[in-house]
Amino acid sequence: MPSPEGTHQVEVSENHVGERLDRFLAEKLGGLSRNRVKPLVKDGLALLDGVVVNDPSRRVKLGEIYQITVPEAVDPDPKPQNIPLDIVFEDEHLIVVNKPARMVVHPAAGNWSGTLVNALLFHCGDSLSGIGGVKRPGIVHRIDKETSGLMVVAKTDAAHQGLASLFETHDIERTYRAIVWGRLYPTSGRIEGNIGRDPHNRKRMTVLTSGGKHAVTHYKVEENFDDIAALVTCNLETGRTHQIRVHMGHIGHPLVGDPVYTRPKLSRIKSLPTARQNVIRKFPRQALHAQTLGFVHPVTSKPLKFEAEFPSDINKLLAAFRG
Repeated sequence: MPSPEGTHQVEVSENHVGERLDRFLAEKLGGLSRNRVKPLVKDGLALLDGVVVNDPSRRVKLGEIYQITVPEAVDPDPKPQNIPLDIVFEDEHLIVVNKPARMVVHPAAGNWSGTLVNALLFHCGDSLSGIGGVKRPGIVHRIDKETSGLMVVAKTDAAHQGLASLFETHDIERTYRAIVWGRLYPTSGRIEGNIGRDPHNRKRMTVLTSGGKHAVTHYKVEENFDDIAALVTCNLETGRTHQIRVHMGHIGHPLVGDPVYTRPKLSRIKSLPTARQNVIRKFPRQALHAQTLGFVHPVTSKPLKFEAEFPSDINKLLAAFRG
């Protein structure tokens, strides 16, 4: 029987034809329950002929060869770390922080320390432990590692439940600002398209013609940089993984610097002076910032609204486009 951790290939024989995929994989791997295998499949860690299969209820067929990756087991409890936080607001129920780019929100494969959760556990002490789960204490939403800006975190069960409800009903005001490639026509609009995992690349999300989760983004152009790029404001009607990055790319205006959803468009900047070109070429992340966060306090019922201005790296990028 193979060791559960690592990547394995298993072939469907006659006595397994018609079984659920998660049951088949659990039996083949050994040492793992179907309940453990099921989320691995949903997370895109199972492949059939190199294509992601994320339906654990799929019925397997004779001769199919599946590849399944089982991540290495790690300590599930994140540890407090003394990491500075840019705290915008805090009371006994919740905390609003301005997350810097390159900080992961919660521990996961490849980033088991140095995360926002590690910093919050140190700052808040035992009061945060267990709120919303051991691995993601207090976390009710997240922004990508390379996206900067505002996040709210719960410090009590009451705040966690209240904030989760606000996010579920889309009663949270969230405004993002981004720099995208090209000139947008029209200058404002509504992007609607279901978002789900790309069946050909599990690390990407994409707009799907069937399946996926309903997603709506509203955008408005703030400033054009000739026909090269534009500064846009995006308001989320829903909150899906990589939503702005996927939707803006879907309409042909991907984010500057996005390593996942943007093909290089550096031919656009050849007319610019070399110094400005270098700033744009070397920008190391997607140019996306969560600027505004507004909601009704889930415990006190007080309306709250916060803003965080661009960090210095995006300001330098804007200066390079503006000249």
